[in-house]
Amino acid sequence: MRRKMHQVLRLSRKSVEMGLLLGGAALVALVSLGFAQMADLALRWNAAWIERSGWLAFILLPFGLAAIRWLTLRLAPNASGSGIPQVIGALSLPAGPSQYSLVSIKQTVWKIPLTFLGLLAGASIGREGPSVQVGAALMLAWGRFWKNRRLPLRGFHNNELIAAGAAGGLAAAFNAPLAGVIFAIEELGRGTALRWQRVVLIGVLASGFIVVALSGNNPYFGVFTGSTVANMVGWVLACGVVNGIVGGIFGRLLGKGPTVLVPARWRAAVRAHPVVTAFVLGLGVAALGALMGGATYGTGYGAAAQLLAGHELEQHGFGIAKVAATLASYWAGIPGGIFTPALTVGAGMGESIWRLMDGAVDQRVLVLISMAAFLAAATQAPLTASVVVMEMTGSQPMLFWLLLGSLTGSLVSRQFCPHAFYHLAAGRFRRQAIVEAGRAAQQASAPTGSSSP
Repeated sequence: MRRKMHQVLRLSRKSVEMGLLLGGAALVALVSLGFAQMADLALRWNAAWIERSGWLAFILLPFGLAAIRWLTLRLAPNASGSGIPQVIGALSLPAGPSQYSLVSIKQTVWKIPLTFLGLLAGASIGREGPSVQVGAALMLAWGRFWKNRRLPLRGFHNNELIAAGAAGGLAAAFNAPLAGVIFAIEELGRGTALRWQRVVLIGVLASGFIVVALSGNNPYFGVFTGSTVANMVGWVLACGVVNGIVGGIFGRLLGKGPTVLVPARWRAAVRAHPVVTAFVLGLGVAALGALMGGATYGTGYGAAAQLLAGHELEQHGFGIAKVAATLASYWAGIPGGIFTPALTVGAGMGESIWRLMDGAVDQRVLVLISMAAFLAAATQAPLTASVVVMEMTGSQPMLFWLLLGSLTGSLVSRQFCPHAFYHLAAGRFRRQAIVEAGRAAQQASAPTGSSSP
């Protein structure tokens, strides 16, 4: 009887754990879905005012990026940039103030409105990286909330919660459940003490499937309608090499920061005045947008979807211009990711290869392969890049070629950027979090006053 009661209690505890895990996954999915709708609204508003008065970009972008940078420094310094490096940094730290600071719900929640403002101004950023950090913060806060209520959540370890929320955020943002699982294994699990329990995998899949249930199984870029062409291996390798070179340089420049643009004697001044730097970079993004007819503003989704459907862009050189706009936007230090901009850069590079080859093959094939190859080159995560593009375009029959292009792009990019950008940036956030936690501990232990003898 006692043994049977023990089994019942054990099953009851497991059921509670599973129910709370699914509740956290649902929370991540709903917030990611709401974030996606906000981002789409910002992009629509931006396109509307660009069409009416394109000159406004020279006011909104510099002043907007400067204001967002100032707000980020004041309200949420750990919410700057993509958000994926912060999650990777948190996973490599022990549970405690340092880890919590990188995925703090109080700071991370600011990423949603600040990314919205960046997209509204026209910055070349995406919402997927921010969705990863927001998802990690939500799931960690959810788990800690129930642990503080003394529920026996033995399987809810901090790293598993962070990984499940982060990858669930990516799966929900891209409407790509499988890509979220691959991202968790390939990117988040690289070099971190992450135990692959089913907590992570179930949480990721649940977030993705909840979004699919709510919004439908609609590929982000529509369904790919192209097919393989003659000499497919040669074309895929060509796309991989070209995108690997450009993506490797892109990743290296992302890590260098805006100081790479100025002489050595000016670099200290650039670092000391981040708001002014964001203003100048905003002018650069506005100028690029004006040259490209507004195509480089925002995520670039419209241009990529047009190219993937087999249509040409009026402006030549979209891919390189999008690289420059994304670098300037990221260097400004505002919240915003590089995932979707990297995909649109790849689409532009695929069109450029097609133009150089005088339209020898189906443009859609080169665009598709280049999207995966450039994302793989920029992140050095070829499996994630392949599966993300497959799910976002409904191109399952092309998966082998996406993998070949991604692996080639990733291999070539390492010759220019030996260290993966996300992990390089994660090291900086990790060191910063340790220093800040140590400073806070010293202040807490310091005497508040002195007494006279």
